[in-house]
Amino acid sequence: MSRGTGAGYDRHITIFSPEGRLYQVEYAFKAVKAAGITSIGVRGKDSICVVTQKKVPDKLLDQTSVTHLFPITKFIGLLATGMTADARSLVQHARNEAAEFRFKWGYEMPVDVLARRLADKSQVYTQHAYMRPLGVAAIVLGIDEESGPQLFKCDPAGHFVGYKATAAGVKESEAVSFLEKKLKNNPELSYEETVQTAVSALQSVLQEDFKATEIEVGVVTKESPVFRTLSTDEIDEHLTAISERD
Repeated sequence: MSRGTGAGYDRHITIFSPEGRLYQVEYAFKAVKAAGITSIGVRGKDSICVVTQKKVPDKLLDQTSVTHLFPITKFIGLLATGMTADARSLVQHARNEAAEFRFKWGYEMPVDVLARRLADKSQVYTQHAYMRPLGVAAIVLGIDEESGPQLFKCDPAGHFVGYKATAAGVKESEAVSFLEKKLKNNPELSYEETVQTAVSALQSVLQEDFKATEIEVGVVTKESPVFRTLSTDEIDEHLTAISERD
């Protein structure tokens, strides 16, 4: 695989190529896509919803043990896209950070502070040769006491930013352009609209209609700021509503 001037610079995480690129970090972004799933997050007026595909690779696997949605605290959820093993390490770190923060300061860790801490950890991994970057894009969601619904995405390079809606994984760019059209005029989405926008975006970019067991949906609302995953019955209701609307 010839890369001209870039040859040999992909052997090391911490060395820039002459064009100023860190190849190993770029490969970490490819690892996120290599997992073959697409995830979407949408922020509404008083709720946030994240949706991802649920692929069970083996018929003998217990379906309940396959998930990409992780509660970090009672009020903050994390949707991991990419390598699940790396995601579990990141989730463990996030839970430790949140527990430490709660113990030290006496109140729940705000979503943006947690996102910043996760991004800091990822960024340090791009500087040290003894650690590889994590092949995970993490979408963090929760309700902030002052700012309301919050949706952040942290990538393997240590970049984190807040979103009205975002996507990660294989069809990220298609999903983002779909969401840009949907949210062009800054609509104030209700809880139902938020969930249905996220699910229909995923259906649209993958061009398939899902069964309730093929996707996972995580939500947080202002009335009940506890992070929870929707049951298959609840997902079914939303899927029916979307098909009737279309």
